[in-house]
Amino acid sequence: MEQPTYIPQEERLMVASKQQSLRIGLPLESTWAENRVALTPEGVHLLVQHGHEILVESGAGLAARYTDLEYTEAGAQVTSDKKEVFQCPILVKVEAPSEKEWPLMVQNQIVFSVLQPNTVSAAYLKALQAKKCTALSYGRILDEDGRAPFVRSMAEIGGSQAITVAMEYLSTWADGKGYAMGAVTGVPPTEVVILGAGTVGTVAARLAHAMGATVKVFDSSLTRIQRLREVVGQDLYTCTLQPQILSKALSRCDVAIGALRPVKGRTPVVVSEEMVAQMKERSVIVDVSIDHGGCFETSEVTTWDAPVYSKHDVTHFCVPNLASRVARTASFALNNLTSPLLQTMAEDGGLEEALVRRSNWRPGVYLYRGMVTTRELAEPFDLPFTDLDLLL
Repeated sequence: MEQPTYIPQEERLMVASKQQSLRIGLPLESTWAENRVALTPEGVHLLVQHGHEILVESGAGLAARYTDLEYTEAGAQVTSDKKEVFQCPILVKVEAPSEKEWPLMVQNQIVFSVLQPNTVSAAYLKALQAKKCTALSYGRILDEDGRAPFVRSMAEIGGSQAITVAMEYLSTWADGKGYAMGAVTGVPPTEVVILGAGTVGTVAARLAHAMGATVKVFDSSLTRIQRLREVVGQDLYTCTLQPQILSKALSRCDVAIGALRPVKGRTPVVVSEEMVAQMKERSVIVDVSIDHGGCFETSEVTTWDAPVYSKHDVTHFCVPNLASRVARTASFALNNLTSPLLQTMAEDGGLEEALVRRSNWRPGVYLYRGMVTTRELAEPFDLPFTDLDLLL
């Protein structure tokens, strides 16, 4: 019998990743009404304690009520030179860099920011391609369970603020109906209609329900409706998006909140102008979905200078980026993602090594060393794209 032949194999040893020391730039946001900041002094302190260098542009945290002194005491270097901040190999922002900021960026830079696909321009992508940047969007970075923590946090804030805004514009001082959101003994409760049973709708429904309002929730997904009932309570009125029933509910309500999820980048319009015209005088619409077009036919984007307008005697509040209204809370929520992410990246030995190890981060990458890695961004501009898994 022939004896087996044994061939020597290479010995494979596990090599520990060498932690990198990062140089991170935190610029002042240039987008109008963007009050959030990507790193709070607490996050800076965490990173500095691990040997990283943080360069903060003077005034970066003021809109979120964080002073330059707080950043300095946390260990950051504060400078008024924007160009110096943009020279850092890693840039952390809230909004994507603006056209005026593109020339300040450096080659092979890593950029973390929020990215709304419907607002991206070909010029922006080409500017970052020319710099061979690697860019990630917070909203697409997933956790170990496959959820998007940034999106969830901002949605929770949006849901709570929708109810707060509705309360303000129902009040007499805002020339509203003069109703309170909460139930009062012997007084009929306020009626609230919520379109969408996702995170925004669930938080809004929970708050309104806890205050004693009568809440009706509509959504196209029966699964989401069932999940909302489990969270908020079984006595909640819920229904799928059936126009006749929805129209009747809107004609009776005092507050309507739009919280539908976008479909292919655009929120479906489920409330016609005719439905709005049948609503009660001085009732309030808060369209949180306005970031993706809005779900009311009468919705038009407004600003903080003039946040509301009246149409068919119905008050409309349609300011995008509702989370920026409570900038400190929103900044802390964003910091809870940004600072651990940066520290993990350093411990893994850099972004490339982190992406190899952590597949849940990869959906957040839309540019890798100047190459577009997301089909939905590349196709509208006829740009070539390469799957990130192939590049890694």
